[in-house]
Amino acid sequence: MWSGAISFGLVNVPVKLYSAVSKKTVRFHQLNGKTGHRIAQKRTDSQTGDEVTFEDIVKGYELTKDRYVVITPDELESLDPEKTRTVDIEDFVDLDEIDPVYYDHPYYLVPDKGATKAYGLLLGAMKQANKVAIARVVLRSKEQLVAIRPAGDVLMMETMLFHDEVVPSHDIEDLPEGKELKATDRELKMAQQLIDSLSSEFDPTSYRDEYREKVLELIEMKASGQEIAVQPEAPEPAKVPDLMAALEASLAAVKDDGAGDKKKKETSSSSKSSSGGGAKKKKATASKS
Repeated sequence: MWSGAISFGLVNVPVKLYSAVSKKTVRFHQLNGKTGHRIAQKRTDSQTGDEVTFEDIVKGYELTKDRYVVITPDELESLDPEKTRTVDIEDFVDLDEIDPVYYDHPYYLVPDKGATKAYGLLLGAMKQANKVAIARVVLRSKEQLVAIRPAGDVLMMETMLFHDEVVPSHDIEDLPEGKELKATDRELKMAQQLIDSLSSEFDPTSYRDEYREKVLELIEMKASGQEIAVQPEAPEPAKVPDLMAALEASLAAVKDDGAGDKKKKETSSSSKSSSGGGAKKKKATASKS
């Protein structure tokens, strides 16, 4: 989707850019509910009502109501044309210094023809230094702040939000005060036990977009002519007045679930052994007769 070069110091590494994600959003078209026909989106002049062709549409920034400054694509590109095909590294930082809230969209950076050795050098050096590169690049006529990091045998580039695009937590009106967030030692211990009991290694394949699967299933059912019963709205979650009681109940539920799984395994193992013995007995009886 883009080709250029990573630039650090006097070294240039030609690369190609590929998106690292493919979102599986279920998309719907807008239809006329009476006829079932597609809705056509038209661009019209707000004053005359006449339809405007795509070639006649320009970008304008609103200064005051109905007063605009028109900016052309050429004028935007002329602001910094030397960066349009270059990923300019400005700093190398530690990965844990970057708050994940700043990350926006991930991409793969792949070496272009003849750049494999230089690409491997940069990848290997960043791995050894355990550093992330902070750089700037122009994508789709917009300058982006990006983070470049090693991910196995490939470099990943993540577009980042600028600091003034991230809403500081202290701007939230409903944020509780420090004294309201304090918990007792016993509550903290119980909460930690609950966290420990639910802890595991992260496996991305164990999580599915269950809502998307249900939407696709709904589409298939309706396409086959089945009638769909509309489900009632889910009830609001009940407020738990006693925090300790909720923690104790949660721990008990986790323990019961673990014991249940263990019992199922033992029962399954026992039934297998008993059925195996029965089979042998029947076989021996048949042999005697």
